[in-house]
Amino acid sequence: MIDKSFVKSLVEQWLEGKDYFLTDLTISTDDRIVVEIDHEEGVWIEDCVELSRYIESHLDREQEDFELEVGSAGIGQPFKVLRQYEIHQGERVEVITTEGKKLQGTLGGVTPEGFTLTIEEKVREEGAKRPKLVEREVPFSFDQVKSTKYVIDFK
Repeated sequence: MIDKSFVKSLVEQWLEGKDYFLTDLTISTDDRIVVEIDHEEGVWIEDCVELSRYIESHLDREQEDFELEVGSAGIGQPFKVLRQYEIHQGERVEVITTEGKKLQGTLGGVTPEGFTLTIEEKVREEGAKRPKLVEREVPFSFDQVKSTKYVIDFK
């Protein structure tokens, strides 16, 4: 079986000096290697091809047969690393809590421990006839969150 730490070190070597970052790396028992990278401005297919060739050039097919897939993290996929949270600050995201509650709002401050989400909710103030929209900041620690993903808006 191909050593995951070796492949990870190859990816990190290729990433050095670039604005890309690793979001996921998996190697199955049948040596299927899947590498996901991301970039603040999106991932170019040419760079995925270049990374794929770089990894292949350092692995020996005579020693072990493998399948290699290099791609982007995917715009509609849940965030996997802190850097994805950081680059999406100020943007609309959907959060699903570990309790199954789904919230949409604007991603606020991000720390290694968690983040804040600014949501809008209808609140009826005392004496008012109708509820009005009020913004509220909700803090989350990462262990309270099942998934967070960027909200694609076609408006």
